[in-house]
Amino acid sequence: METVADKLRIVIERQRSAFQAEPFPSCIVRRDRLDRLRRLVKEQAEAFGEAISADFGNRSRHETTLLEIAPLLAELRHARGHVGRWMRPRRRGRSLEFLQLSNWVQYQPLGVVGIMVPWNYPILLALGPLVDVLAAGNRAVIKPSELLPKTSALLARVIPDYFSPAEVTVVEGGVDVAQAFAALPFDHLIFTGSTAVGKRVMAAAAENLTPLTLELGGKSPVVIAPDYPVESAARDIAFGKMMNAGQTCIAPDYVLVPREKMGQLAEALVKRIEAFYPKGSKAADFSSLIAERFQTRLANALEEVRQRDAKIVTCDIDLSGAGSRFAPTLVLDPADDCLLMQEEIFGPVLPIVPYDTVEDALAIIARKPRPLALYIFTHDRKTERRLLRNTISGNVTINGTLLHIAQTDLPFGGVGPSGQGAYHGFEGFARFSHARGIAKVRLFNPSVFASPPFGKMATWLARLMMR
Repeated sequence: METVADKLRIVIERQRSAFQAEPFPSCIVRRDRLDRLRRLVKEQAEAFGEAISADFGNRSRHETTLLEIAPLLAELRHARGHVGRWMRPRRRGRSLEFLQLSNWVQYQPLGVVGIMVPWNYPILLALGPLVDVLAAGNRAVIKPSELLPKTSALLARVIPDYFSPAEVTVVEGGVDVAQAFAALPFDHLIFTGSTAVGKRVMAAAAENLTPLTLELGGKSPVVIAPDYPVESAARDIAFGKMMNAGQTCIAPDYVLVPREKMGQLAEALVKRIEAFYPKGSKAADFSSLIAERFQTRLANALEEVRQRDAKIVTCDIDLSGAGSRFAPTLVLDPADDCLLMQEEIFGPVLPIVPYDTVEDALAIIARKPRPLALYIFTHDRKTERRLLRNTISGNVTINGTLLHIAQTDLPFGGVGPSGQGAYHGFEGFARFSHARGIAKVRLFNPSVFASPPFGKMATWLARLMMR
């Protein structure tokens, strides 16, 4: 009887055979694949918005356009315009004793790349990595999230209209398929999701020594420096937190603010968030949580801090309507060992943590695992440099939130528990390529001077090399 793993291996072998017949696709071929992907995104944008909203219970079409479709099209434009330059061999230097050689690096496609997609941004995180995979000359197998059945089915249905199965394939299924998928002998595997699941994916991939790119998450902090206006920071923090109802891996997860400004910040955040949704959740702009169990998890976390006497401020938003909704909530000065300060929140709940000195803020960040994003609000260059030099994170946005993810020429990736490897732009092209170093003998081979029987020339060469 054919198992799930057997069926998946057939998919991979079909793509690997096609790759071996064309191991280094031309720039024309790569641009054609990128053009087809661009057509797919533009022609299916409305259908993607409808499917995602149906799977969520309600997801703002504007959010889908602004946070998934538009960034995808920007990445495609950037990759198509630069892929010819990225493909060119890159000259490298040579040392004095090897002046007769020419050295260069050739970026060679890897082969078949697996893409494991989370539920929170199902199109961006399926097709975004695919941009880099195709630009690098590879084939791809995509495993969408089973939590979004309509979106996954749509993706599986439309991909064959633009790509042959030997180029890009979508495989659907539940946890059993995901487990089998992670254990396949891909030439590279990219997983986006939680740290806990990322550990299991890494363990499964290790059996085949499959190279990994992991985009995980963590508690992305916001630091408001003493010099920065609280009201201005509140606008950008509210934007970053409320997009997709906080279900974003780089959403602000807690805010560090000077102690005397904590109340002022809370008031400003409530004002901004309520202004975002003047009609409450009846407005199509207010996105739902993906599942009721996530709502229960947030409610339990709030109950824990309530019992520990933390101050809780709930925004006045109408929650009636379809989907699993959760009122935007602020938690002032929670205990550092509570659930909200220990685990990634992934919802519209935001702890506000006071600090007395910038050194105290840095100490709080240092106590926690390295996050996927860091947000700094300051106009003071000295404070900016101090915060950048004394923190380690994936990416950083200064005086804003989320904006680094939309920069097509910046690498995106985590560090330590928040991930490994970066993609987007050239770094994505390089991530899904093998940087093959090539040395070519030109006039004569210097090794003739280092061959037995060793004489004066070998002694001279050894001295030169050991200088």
